[in-house]
Amino acid sequence: MLKNYVYLNPGLTIIFNGEKFFSENGLKDLLEDNNNKEDMLYPIIHLKGDDIEVAITHSRTQYSEEYHSFVNGQHTTQGGTHQAAFRESIVKTIREFYGKNFEASDVRKSIISAVAIKVMEPVFESQTKTKLGSTEMGGSLPTVRTYINDFVKTKLDNFLHRNTEVAEKLHKKIVQAEKERKELSGIRKLAKDRAKKASLHNKKLRDCRIHLGDIKKENYLETTLFITEGDSASGSITKSRNVNTQAVFSLKGKPLNSYGLSKKIVYENEEFNLLQAALNIEDGLEDLRYNNIVIATDADVDGMHIRLLLITFFLQFFPELIKEGHLFILETPLFRVRNKKQTFYCYSDEEKRDAIDKLRGKPEITRFKGLGEISPNEFVHFIGDDIRLDPVMLDKEMSIEQMLQFYMGKNTPDRQKFIIENLKVELDYVEKESLS
Repeated sequence: MLKNYVYLNPGLTIIFNGEKFFSENGLKDLLEDNNNKEDMLYPIIHLKGDDIEVAITHSRTQYSEEYHSFVNGQHTTQGGTHQAAFRESIVKTIREFYGKNFEASDVRKSIISAVAIKVMEPVFESQTKTKLGSTEMGGSLPTVRTYINDFVKTKLDNFLHRNTEVAEKLHKKIVQAEKERKELSGIRKLAKDRAKKASLHNKKLRDCRIHLGDIKKENYLETTLFITEGDSASGSITKSRNVNTQAVFSLKGKPLNSYGLSKKIVYENEEFNLLQAALNIEDGLEDLRYNNIVIATDADVDGMHIRLLLITFFLQFFPELIKEGHLFILETPLFRVRNKKQTFYCYSDEEKRDAIDKLRGKPEITRFKGLGEISPNEFVHFIGDDIRLDPVMLDKEMSIEQMLQFYMGKNTPDRQKFIIENLKVELDYVEKESLS
């Protein structure tokens, strides 16, 4: 929130707990801070007017659309009339500039952008002010749609005429998107039909009653999808979950390593296709059904591998889920330490030692090897108010392509060296534990 304040007020410095927040270039800085430059197809187009500011680029790696929108300083995470007008105006302007009736989805594919406007007496669709409902700018100004359309048409068209290199890169990107869409059209239809049939008797998804799109309902921001491995783990979570806000998607074995594969694999692979359908993210995050997507795997080698393969899938095809803070890892206890009076659930060896010291004597110690070993009566404590979630975050210093190539690509001397060095640390730790 503090970062948004400085993006929307260039030149303002906020110091909070010794940390300095400052932006010189407004929404341009917002896109730069949230994306690696190497992932951007061309330098950010930054356009400003009296009551409007926009920033636009396209990603080399990302498939879907990404928008950051604001009204009078309020972060409208659910979009609204201004975001809809902005999306429409980009397509209209680009069609007119190139003189071609491109498909809207091809123009906007991989777009990363931000828009901020100022409206007199805005009307929002809910108390949380996450979606603008106003159609008027106020005063003698035209409608929101007309105002944004006129601004983008003039400024973006001028920019593309003056920056032919950017215009050329953008044109190639749109043509490539058109080609990929046509290649996918047949398989996409088959995959959608399969997903519709599967949704009628889909044993993989145990859905909840409230979804992220239900912004008028109280707990829509608590909506969570747990992605689990196997039936035993999903069974424990399913029995102990909150049926209103918590859903469970069960994987069958290890998912495919999707690094370097095209979007075609999302439709061809039944598990990926059903997961995409469950999240409702085929055309972007606008209709995302859950605010929190939580990977819940066992704390063993296989569980870690499945976790890595799932993160690879999201990074390869839906990195905006991670950028916007929707992806998490569920922490579950490794040990239960108890006597007849007290029970402690411990998430690390250090917590286990502290629990043993508190209980004294010879308490009973149980090591949980998998989520399926934790009873539903116990599991309810770990996915309720005291849930521990580790957010999955991107390293801004490394592009997504570089990161995936290093960790998930073919073996290289660099990765072998990295693994050997880190295994040595792990072995040292094991040796110390066995000695103690």
